Amino acid sequence: MVLVEYKFRALIHWPDPECLRIVVPLSFREAFGRSVVVIIDCFEIRTERAGNIKARAQCFSHYKHIDTSKYLIGITPNGSVSFISDGYAGRMSDKYIAENSGFTDELLPGDIVLADREFTIHESVSMQYAELLTPEFLKKQAQLPPEAIEKTRKIASLRIHVERVIGLVRNKFRILKGPLEINLLKYKYDEKCLLDYIVHIACILSNLCESIVPMTTSQRVKESVLVRSNESLLTVNFQYCT
Repeated sequence: MVLVEYKFRALIHWPDPECLRIVVPLSFREAFGRSVVVIIDCFEIRTERAGNIKARAQCFSHYKHIDTSKYLIGITPNGSVSFISDGYAGRMSDKYIAENSGFTDELLPGDIVLADREFTIHESVSMQYAELLTPEFLKKQAQLPPEAIEKTRKIASLRIHVERVIGLVRNKFRILKGPLEINLLKYKYDEKCLLDYIVHIACILSNLCESIVPMTTSQRVKESVLVRSNESLLTVNFQYCT
């Protein structure tokens, strides 16, 4: 499993900006032009309860109310996984994971990131001269202004794709629904844990499936060229492994 992840990890890559803009779906172009490069979200995998009290406190998810391992996932507008973090304890916030997983290092000036309200990483993203778009908060207002409502509607309609990808990966690889044995998690001196390899391989295989985002015929032709190049890379790596 370790060898498979190592050889095929190139199939999860941050795409070239010019290539990405060629296959931007119409729904994204109409809402925010061609500058949206990634949609991010975190998903959690249920794990067994740790025997150690400190580990139990770190793994307890206040959102799920169970012990979990947490991952940050990023997808391109056409629905392929372009970023997947290593696992973090379920207690960690979305903001902490996004700022410490290396995600922001991938951003280029002018890039637009779509995310949920929990990702309060505007400063970290702006340091890369990129822009983070999240649904608006009501704060002390009784109702959002019309322009904020329209912006939130657009973000929500496009951000749903990352949740669909997460659901697709979970349904195809049911091991990710948990609960998973505690020995799959990272120990103190381990650089990587077995669960990380499992999650990464699941995302690699999902990238070889058909896109879940509606695309025009011309975009599908262009995307198929990129898919065939990925498959060629997969074949070469597979032959190298064997």
